[in-house]
Amino acid sequence: MRSNTNYLFRIRPWSLASFAVALLALLLAISMQAVFASLGTTLYFAPFFPAIFAASLLAGVPAGISTAASTVPIVWWAFMPPQFEFNPLTPADYNSFVLFVLSSSLVIWISHLYREALVILRE
Repeated sequence: MRSNTNYLFRIRPWSLASFAVALLALLLAISMQAVFASLGTTLYFAPFFPAIFAASLLAGVPAGISTAASTVPIVWWAFMPPQFEFNPLTPADYNSFVLFVLSSSLVIWISHLYREALVILRE
């Protein structure tokens, strides 16, 4: 029986390659958010969820956590008005950050469970 999921286990968690995948996913999400912002949308965290999912699925939990943790200051600094400065946050901004952290934690956990299920199925 040939498995098509071997690509998920080529990159080991905590390796340099895993954090390179996380950085690549983050850069792709930042560029997508810049495109969305130029179109006038205010969905600050929308392109970062697929990036976190891809990083944690391909490179493990540490890569997903580092992507999610670096997303918060990047969105606060680069995309929330006024742009390119750290401004005081409103209660709505705090709510957005908390919901993002909770949602990204769920995404990372689900991808971790998927990777563990694949390990069990491979045995």
